[in-house]
Amino acid sequence: MQNFAFLTALRPVLHYGLHFAAPGLLAYIFFRDRWQKAWLIMIATMLVDADHLLAKPIFDPMRCSVGFHPLHSYYAVGVYVVLLFFPKTRILGVGLLFHMLTDFEDCQWIGLVG
Repeated sequence: MQNFAFLTALRPVLHYGLHFAAPGLLAYIFFRDRWQKAWLIMIATMLVDADHLLAKPIFDPMRCSVGFHPLHSYYAVGVYVVLLFFPKTRILGVGLLFHMLTDFEDCQWIGLVG
């Protein structure tokens, strides 16, 4: 039971840490000459979570976002992959795909603690 409590407490820390801190690391590694701008763009990809407002309930900790919400759909992920091929949208594509990866990671936690 103690491990369950630890996992339950660790889940949001890891999830939001990956949403905010990891993009900074990605920006610094891959876009070093403009890492601060890249980090801000990647943080701005959090706006895709606006599609959660269409769901009822808006927040369900036991719902996997990937494949459920429109901007988290597999079609949307395909569009995010295409963004990688264009220099002007590459940072946005990296941010959106990492956002989806982070949300997918959260889906795995549902199986562990759910």
